[in-house]
Amino acid sequence: MKIMKGLQQIKSEIDLFAINSNKTELEVVDALHKYYFNKAVTAEIKHYKKKTKKVAQITKDLKISHRRFYKILEDKKIAFTKYNKSSDNVEE
Repeated sequence: MKIMKGLQQIKSEIDLFAINSNKTELEVVDALHKYYFNKAVTAEIKHYKKKTKKVAQITKDLKISHRRFYKILEDKKIAFTKYNKSSDNVEE
């Protein structure tokens, strides 16, 4: 019963905030999701810069693709190594 009570409290807080800010409940939830996702990404980028975590582990923790992670790094202007997978460099 405590879980349901907690969820009711969260829902009522979201409703109150939505009314006060002239936004819908979905916009409030979306803003919260973006905030906490960016917070998690920032923490993982710190590990990436220190080289304590690999990209595979970071993307698994964040539940995103490696391409999306590299796009985030590019948007934040953080240097990373790009690997060329094309076969143009192969000598015959």
